[in-house]
Amino acid sequence: TVASSASSTLYPSDRDPPTVSGLVKGPAQRDHSLDYDNSENQLFLEEERRMSYLGFRCLEISRWVVCGLIGFLTGLIACFIDIMVEQLTGLKYYVVKENIEKFTAGGGLSISLILWAVLNSAFVMVGAIIVAFFEPIAGGSGIPQIKCYLNGVKIPRVVRLKTLLVKVAGVICSVAGGLVVGKEGPMIHSGAVVAAGVSQGRSTSLKRDFKIFEYFRRDTEKRDFVSAGAAAGVSAAFGAPVGGVLFSLEEAASYWNQMLTWRIFFASMISTFTLNFFLSVYNKNPGELSNPGLINFGSFDRNVRSLCSFCQFLTASGLLGALFNALNYWLTIFRIRYIHRPCLQVMEAMLVAAVTATVSARTHARTHLIPPCFTFHCISFLFFRPFPVRSLPEKSVQNLFHNPPGSYHPLTLGVFTITYFFLACWTYGLAVSAGVFIPSLLIGAAWGRLIGIIPVFPLQIWADPGKYALIGAAAQLGGIVRMTLSLTVILIEATGNVTYGLPLMLVLMTAKIVGDYFEEGLYDIHIKLQSVPFVHSEAPPTSHWLTAREVMSSPVTSFNRVERVGTIVDLLSNTSTNHNGFPVVVSNANGEEPAKLCGLILRSQLIVLLKHKVFVELARSKLTRRKLQLKDFRDAYPRFPPIQSIHVSQDERECMMDLTEFMNPTPYTVPQETSLPRVYKLFRALGLRHLVVVDDSNRVVGLVTRKDLARYHLGKHGLEELQLAQT
Repeated sequence: TVASSASSTLYPSDRDPPTVSGLVKGPAQRDHSLDYDNSENQLFLEEERRMSYLGFRCLEISRWVVCGLIGFLTGLIACFIDIMVEQLTGLKYYVVKENIEKFTAGGGLSISLILWAVLNSAFVMVGAIIVAFFEPIAGGSGIPQIKCYLNGVKIPRVVRLKTLLVKVAGVICSVAGGLVVGKEGPMIHSGAVVAAGVSQGRSTSLKRDFKIFEYFRRDTEKRDFVSAGAAAGVSAAFGAPVGGVLFSLEEAASYWNQMLTWRIFFASMISTFTLNFFLSVYNKNPGELSNPGLINFGSFDRNVRSLCSFCQFLTASGLLGALFNALNYWLTIFRIRYIHRPCLQVMEAMLVAAVTATVSARTHARTHLIPPCFTFHCISFLFFRPFPVRSLPEKSVQNLFHNPPGSYHPLTLGVFTITYFFLACWTYGLAVSAGVFIPSLLIGAAWGRLIGIIPVFPLQIWADPGKYALIGAAAQLGGIVRMTLSLTVILIEATGNVTYGLPLMLVLMTAKIVGDYFEEGLYDIHIKLQSVPFVHSEAPPTSHWLTAREVMSSPVTSFNRVERVGTIVDLLSNTSTNHNGFPVVVSNANGEEPAKLCGLILRSQLIVLLKHKVFVELARSKLTRRKLQLKDFRDAYPRFPPIQSIHVSQDERECMMDLTEFMNPTPYTVPQETSLPRVYKLFRALGLRHLVVVDDSNRVVGLVTRKDLARYHLGKHGLEELQLAQT
């Protein structure tokens, strides 16, 4: 975006991950920013003037239609994932059950254990192969990538159709393979991909254009729909439409407006209703809408007397979450350094699947976390859960919430908590599609119930262990992901009882405060490890002494209002400086005064102009050129062709290009002495990609991009400056 950029450490810190200084050499170094600020050039103004009142109303109706489609399709995908996991898991259990019945009498149960591990490893191998070899961006939950996208960072391939297909197939294989994962997190990524595709009215992957929703083919509109898709994913996962809206507001979307709230809520409601309806049809009870989400916590009574001593959760919640995040942080660094080849990633996933199958078998043999449902040998129901198998770890969470007192021995819960904690930490970050929501809830429910059955406080003699399991589940999840408002509402909606709102809120707030003292949230850690220039909601507290002059990048490459085509082609073709925004300057007639700022133009706009040969030729003293419309730019969005694919002849290089009609004539500017927090607030609130720094005479002296802002953060040793990927 600029001609040069320098970074230095203000206060060195040994805690900074080595990835920031160049360990990650993947997508982070190719990321670009998104254009969330509309370019109000002459083409835009002319189109707006031509649009009638009826046209504006039709656009508003189209937005509601798109949000409805997003909710409907997200609900269908959630239903498909749930049914496929049930079918594949049921098939796996049936095969193992038949094997147990065949070999147990002869003392050959070890064969069944080996079969169990092999089947789990086979499922996970398929899920890891399609992620590692075909679409690596589909790995994990996808929430950090969607947060970055909505923050304004263009993560390559994050909202492609291929990514959606791999994500759905991968999460089915991961859950069916018995990994310590959940399918709720990937639903957020899936909903975002659906939103990005539906809102454009075409598929660039399939090369099909349906000629609908063409007005929405720009980053600003697409961002709003992706926010709706993320909320619809949460709604389908937890049956919590209000929680989905708040999740999108708190965790995902960096920019928000009032009209967007209703449309996102509408998409969330459609999503949970669609899932509910089709699951009722699948369960042969059409119209019985008893499955609002992929997970159902069941109902709780309104007696909170047993939670009088819940304060013992407050410190433990943040400490355990910080421990989980710290362990996963160093494990991720190890993976980046040594397990970066696809074949090694698949082998690691299979190893984790085999270890998980073996450990869970032996652990469940001693713990009996799941009540027996078959009349086989006691070891046999290590492999089975109550049928129909709608959800596996989700059913364990529900049992910990609602099984009567005395169902579990303290040693049982202690062994299970420790084992599952380290398995979940090891699993998150594998090259598989998986989420961390359900494992976190299950870990917290186990140690919460353990606290509930150990009389630590006098009031605990009336304690209901299931309610302690609920508070523990919220505390553990909040300590890992550091969500507060949205998670409180999600859990209230999932339990169907607002009575527990206050204890849940206090536990989640404390978990965040305590956890943040030791370590960042899990999603923020993975964003930082990928060296992505993420702009947080506020500038570092001690940054008021920094000014725009000190954080900007300079010198700046700029164009004249009427520029030679050859100069533009040469600059865009320069691979050493991959700029994306260029100030446009104008000089006075005699050229005695320095050039002053008159606009800003983007690389993508220049490429479209070159592609359509919009050149100015001096022929017979008249300016002749081809007339372009905004439709030409929307047709090229979002995959603008590279400059290398555009052929410009030697004669055309001598032509001139008039940028007046296409540049943004009113870019946002700040004086050189503007403080960093003010620059930060302006940049974040308006969703800017470039902020021009000018002097008293309106001459360009520098350019601020998100990379210039994101590299500053408050560390353990004060204000620190990090090396980040060029944007």
